[in-house]
Amino acid sequence: MKIYEILIDTITDNLKLFPFLFVTYLFLEYLEQKMSDKTAELIKKANRGGPFVGSLCGVLPQCGFSVVAANFYAARLISIGTLMAIFLSTSDELLPIMISSAASPQLIIKILGYKFMCGIFFGYVTDYLWRQKHNIPEVNIEQLCENEHCHCENSVWRPALYHSVRITLFIFVFTLVLNILFAFVHPSALTAYLQTPILSELLSALFGLLPNCSASVILTQLYLENCINIGTLLSGSLANAGVGLLILFRVNKNIKQNIKILCVLYVCGVVGGMLGGLLF
Repeated sequence: MKIYEILIDTITDNLKLFPFLFVTYLFLEYLEQKMSDKTAELIKKANRGGPFVGSLCGVLPQCGFSVVAANFYAARLISIGTLMAIFLSTSDELLPIMISSAASPQLIIKILGYKFMCGIFFGYVTDYLWRQKHNIPEVNIEQLCENEHCHCENSVWRPALYHSVRITLFIFVFTLVLNILFAFVHPSALTAYLQTPILSELLSALFGLLPNCSASVILTQLYLENCINIGTLLSGSLANAGVGLLILFRVNKNIKQNIKILCVLYVCGVVGGMLGGLLF
């Protein structure tokens, strides 16, 4: 693939992501200016069903939901379990590739259904364990704006556009570099490392953590070509949250917390993949 083709693909992907970012920041800016204590309390109560709703939204074939989730978590509008549920269930490019490759509907439903259940289960478990050690976070949209230095005033449109453009440019630079690297790595080069039991799930989940849809594309192609088993595919797919992780590290300034989330996501990916391999 030529460099200009990679550039065009990267620009196209970012343009598709921009509406999600803009709508997300419009919502956050509106809440920052209009939110009352009662509204904040309602959001907290809604978190009890967050992992279920989050996992349901994540199954839809759009990495935009993981981006929305990262921003909402940074503003403390959703719980850590809801964030984890969305990250785990996000299918990214898996569904479009399987449909275009004429994969059986039963296989697609089985994989997406399993990711949905993993999102719910690990989401609630994460919420339970996390809240044993941490207080429930306060809604803090103002902190998100301060981190981005947007100098928000009374208008919601200008700061929302400011946030969206900054994040889009950040994603563009990072994903362009990754796309160029992936262009020179043929999927077959990874096959030998992804066929060893246990090691395959460990490596696949690690590969899935890369904040780029190329990881999902490569793993799905390898599975459809019978180069890896379904457990290996599930490990990488569960750990792959698209650019959601990238956004989390960009907007959430608590680095230690981000690293913990990354580690939890990796462990859930490995465990979920191994269990999926045994079940299927």
